Amino acid sequence: MEREDEYSYSYYRRRERIALVAIVVLASVAVASLLVAFSYYCYIRNKVLSKRSKSHITTVDCKDKASSADLEVAMDKGLHVFTFKQLHSATGGFSKSNVVGHGGFGSVYRGVLSNGRKVAIKLMDQAGKQGEEEFKMEVELLSRLRSPYLLALIGYCSDSSHKLLVYEFMANGGLQEHLYPISGSNNVTLKLDWETRLRIALEAAKGLEYLHEHVSPPVIHRDFKSSNILLDKNFHAKVSDFGLAKLGSDKAGGHVSTRVLGTQGYVAPEYALTGHLTTKSDVYSYGVVLLELLTGRVPVDAKRPPGEGVLVSWALPRLTDREKVVQIMDPALEGQYSMKQVIQVAAIAAMCVQPEADYRPLMADVVQSLVPLVKTHRSTAKVGSCPSIHSAKCPTSQDPSEAGL
Repeated sequence: MEREDEYSYSYYRRRERIALVAIVVLASVAVASLLVAFSYYCYIRNKVLSKRSKSHITTVDCKDKASSADLEVAMDKGLHVFTFKQLHSATGGFSKSNVVGHGGFGSVYRGVLSNGRKVAIKLMDQAGKQGEEEFKMEVELLSRLRSPYLLALIGYCSDSSHKLLVYEFMANGGLQEHLYPISGSNNVTLKLDWETRLRIALEAAKGLEYLHEHVSPPVIHRDFKSSNILLDKNFHAKVSDFGLAKLGSDKAGGHVSTRVLGTQGYVAPEYALTGHLTTKSDVYSYGVVLLELLTGRVPVDAKRPPGEGVLVSWALPRLTDREKVVQIMDPALEGQYSMKQVIQVAAIAAMCVQPEADYRPLMADVVQSLVPLVKTHRSTAKVGSCPSIHSAKCPTSQDPSEAGL
């Protein structure tokens, strides 16, 4: 009996020790799990804080009405976020004396930021879906694209009632106002000589080449025209106004179907008829601008004699005829050009405005054809390449001329 009691006592002691060991093991595992979870939390938190501290975006006094979502977008895109009050001050209360242009989006004002930097500020004066879409497209595209031949977006303001875009300042305004000075205008314009026109043609072509060839998927400007080619203090050109831009097809020779938008006289015929948009649609628009540089005529002019109202229809038969091409040249050029150069540029223009899109050249080919004709005084700037338009950010290429800033 005594042996049985000893056996029972030993059995229960053994059970107690096993239970105690199990409890200790479980408690140790729980503590270890908590430590691992806490360490992982600290690691993630430190990584997020480090990433935020390294962000090079300058958020400028964003407390008045800018939403937290806007600020997060701006931090990702590397743009300044301005308050309406700051931009109101920069433009002298949006004074009429500071208006430097008008467009479908609204008015553009000359401004000076608190650090003394000159800027151009575009104020959206029409509410509605189209205006909202144009605003978003400009911010989305120009925050990612980097080329010395595209107008740089510095920042923006977006609150419940105001939409503004802030660009680098281009001292000589748009190409259009120099080709067709408005009588009685306060804007001082200079006649563009032949050499300057060739350089503008080349730099504008490089802007489109970047959009078509250096970005994937390609970007189609869709509203390329002389008023959207801006000139800095040294008359170097940059392509501007991306409110109507569309991402093109990734497939070679592919198209995107979209609503027909653009400016009369610049819209490619196949796009106008079918709504099928390709990079060749931009090439046609570029050809029209090249004709403007050659002839000094607007794309559509109802005041012209019959048969001369549409620039492309009038000029195309004359572009490949040595004797007739001289007759279409802008009288303001006063014979500054050489016939060899004129014939070459006229041939490029003729190819660009071909009715059949397949017969038009790539913008890369246009650039290569123009390069030998242009006397460059500006140091070569490497154009940044963006492998994907959907990537977070493209490398920046600095513009040596700093565009009038």
